[in-house]
Amino acid sequence: MKKAVSSFLYSVLGGVCIGIGGTVFLSCENRVTGAVFFCLGLFAICTFGFNLFTGKVGYVFERPPAYVGFLASVWLGNLAGTALVGYGIRLTRIAGITEKAAALCQAKLDDSLISIFILSVLCNILMFIAVDGFQNNPHEVGKYIGVFLGVIVFILCGFEHCVANMFYFSAANVWSGRALLYMLVMTLGNACGGVIIPLCRRLKET
Repeated sequence: MKKAVSSFLYSVLGGVCIGIGGTVFLSCENRVTGAVFFCLGLFAICTFGFNLFTGKVGYVFERPPAYVGFLASVWLGNLAGTALVGYGIRLTRIAGITEKAAALCQAKLDDSLISIFILSVLCNILMFIAVDGFQNNPHEVGKYIGVFLGVIVFILCGFEHCVANMFYFSAANVWSGRALLYMLVMTLGNACGGVIIPLCRRLKET
């Protein structure tokens, strides 16, 4: 029980880190600058070992069946953490940035589900490269280059990251049945994208 609570807390903290990354992205006028500083979120998660759904889902086929339950817990914890930051921001003097979040969310919710799915798949190919590289790259500098490049590229390409979008949806306060549907499609796309490289790697080894 204690381990489950600790794991969920680490998932909430992972969501908080992404929420902070999203906050700095919304605060920057320049998109490239915002993408660079958004990297703080994944950097902190990797450094402190917090849980992030998009980083953990790539290992689902390498873990026992119970891992699926763990992923569900991570997703919910990430949602709680991003919501805390998103709705918290709305109560502060920097609440003006939520207007930018609203415009961003509107563009996402006006998109087609197939577009959202494809963009989500592409996003988590990059996230797996970033997270797995941090864990396994033998070169210290390479670990961090992977994290920064993975995040910067997915943002500048406009790919869809379900946890980042949890923050944007909360900051913009646009949660609805439609938003939940789009979030589930983003989650599915991220899951599919996250397992592409691991599955190909396993095929190569057999």
